[in-house]
Amino acid sequence: MRRLIIPLLIVFASAAYAQKQPETSTATTTAPPATVTVTDTDSRDTREQFKALLQRNPPALGMNLKLDPSLFNNQQYLATYPALAAFVAQHPEVAHNPDFYLSSVWVPGDREPTTASHRMWQETMEGVFIFGIFATIITVITWLIRTLIEQRRWSRLSRVQTEVHSKLLERFTSSEDLLKYIDTPSGRRFLESAPIPVETGARQVSAPIGRILFSIQTGLVVAAAGIGLMFVSNGVDKDAAQPLHALGVVALSVGIGFVASAVVSFIVSRRLKLFEVPETPSV
Repeated sequence: MRRLIIPLLIVFASAAYAQKQPETSTATTTAPPATVTVTDTDSRDTREQFKALLQRNPPALGMNLKLDPSLFNNQQYLATYPALAAFVAQHPEVAHNPDFYLSSVWVPGDREPTTASHRMWQETMEGVFIFGIFATIITVITWLIRTLIEQRRWSRLSRVQTEVHSKLLERFTSSEDLLKYIDTPSGRRFLESAPIPVETGARQVSAPIGRILFSIQTGLVVAAAGIGLMFVSNGVDKDAAQPLHALGVVALSVGIGFVASAVVSFIVSRRLKLFEVPETPSV
């Protein structure tokens, strides 16, 4: 009897222990998992944060990291800068792509770092410079063509005038007849029609009406272009708005200057009585 009771007790004890064991493991497995913070930020934002971190440290830190990117994995070196070590641990992509995140760090021997606004300024000024050169070349070519045409026209008129004078002088038999013809109104008009002026007095200064009108027209057009550039600068991004706004201000100032010069020229011409038509002597 005792031999039967002892094995039965062992079996019941084993069954009870087996039932408690799953409950313990279940309790262990149902423990709340640890909270893991996952950050999803843009790489450009991370670069700006890393740039701000480097600015709070000595400048040699960024230069050393750019010259030797293996320092990102050197725990002994990172221990000197706890904030840098924490940032690299939170953003491991910095150590995998140091050229991108250290693009704002300048190292002697490299080119100066340029921002988007600076590049926009350079491109805008290059465009203005090229346009200025092109406009200057067109203006010079136009002036040369116009001068050449005027020179040929003057030469042709001078040749025709000389031939007419020669044929007319051949009709006079003596110098007295020539002097009598010159004293007549038709003879005076004949001499005054020469392409080369024969009068020796001072030239009459004419009123600058054409220049005044040209200054007003140019000033209004340039000022309107400046206002347009300033208006367009409000609808583009910040990098492109700065050069457009600056060019608009310059163009508006130049336009106002043209109009102001026209007003001053008008006042000075009026005081000097340049608008009065000179009287022609009666013949």
